[in-house]
Amino acid sequence: MGDANTIEKLKGMGATMVEQVKGGKSPTFETPLRSRGNIEYDKAVGFLRLGDKTEERKFLNVAQARTFMQTVAVANKTKKFLLEDLHTSIRGLYYQLKFSLGENLDESLFEEQTESNALIEDLEVALGIKREDLHLTTDRKGVVAGEMVIKDNFAGEETTIDCAKQGRSGWMIPSDVDNGMEFVDVKAKYVLVVEKDALWQRLNEDRFWKKDNCILITPKGQASRGTRRLIRRLADIGLPVYVFTDCDAWGWYIYWTIKTGSMNLAYLGSDFSIPEARFIGVTMGDIEEFEFLKKLTIKAKPIDIKRAQEMLDYPWINIYPEWVGELKKVLKEKKKIEQDALQGEKLTFVGEYIRKKIGNKEWLP
Repeated sequence: MGDANTIEKLKGMGATMVEQVKGGKSPTFETPLRSRGNIEYDKAVGFLRLGDKTEERKFLNVAQARTFMQTVAVANKTKKFLLEDLHTSIRGLYYQLKFSLGENLDESLFEEQTESNALIEDLEVALGIKREDLHLTTDRKGVVAGEMVIKDNFAGEETTIDCAKQGRSGWMIPSDVDNGMEFVDVKAKYVLVVEKDALWQRLNEDRFWKKDNCILITPKGQASRGTRRLIRRLADIGLPVYVFTDCDAWGWYIYWTIKTGSMNLAYLGSDFSIPEARFIGVTMGDIEEFEFLKKLTIKAKPIDIKRAQEMLDYPWINIYPEWVGELKKVLKEKKKIEQDALQGEKLTFVGEYIRKKIGNKEWLP
């Protein structure tokens, strides 16, 4: 987006309100409705996005005045961060604004951080920006290793990051991988997303990313925004994306969040989804194919069964017969298996499994 463009969008929002006041009208703020009823799966593009419904907030409305004032406060404060070229966390923003009504008022602007978080999302969707464009950060989570060199311009300094030279720890993915960050050289042929950090470490020790020329990423569970955005950017330069998770509804949903986006971020669908991603496992079929896995399954709990049923009802999942079959097997057999179990026969089998799946195109859509 760029700081200048973001500042102009914030200024434009304020200028519109000023003109409304000058015209004798109540200042208003319109934003697309982010409720579940306005979220739809667009089959043509392959991801979740918002529908056409909008909501309007007015300052001269008793029920909306406080939220309106809070929204303006968030916009004003983040504009200040941009002008100062400083960053803070979404928690930091909350504390910057919590008691900003004045020293003589025994009331805070925000009681809980959930209030300010929701308004950040309102600004994102209304202005067509990301919170990272507002200089707001969150905890880092994902880790990378592979033949990729990145140039990072941050805090007035330029740093070159070689993801092939980060040792056992890898490069920690920041929450903002757009502003001031660019790819210098990417030699890898594909991206491999591994659900668990423990399996990432196993593959990193084997130098799997070097032997197979891939970018090895672990989101360490559910993928953060920064991780999903990085995967999207790598897909944009033509790298195939393969995802490797546990064989249960929770691991599979991690894949689907990467592929189609999430309902919570449907308003940023195209920026945080990778419809072209493919799932290489672990699958229920693997239990039959690899004899040693039959002894390493885990009994599915009622919550696992319930989650599998929910996924079976999602229209963006049940359009694929392959996935319907996998989920029905879970419901019938009531068992699951972790990706870690692939180490049961020998530690290096994990790499062999991945090579076989990708090499033979044994993946699910």
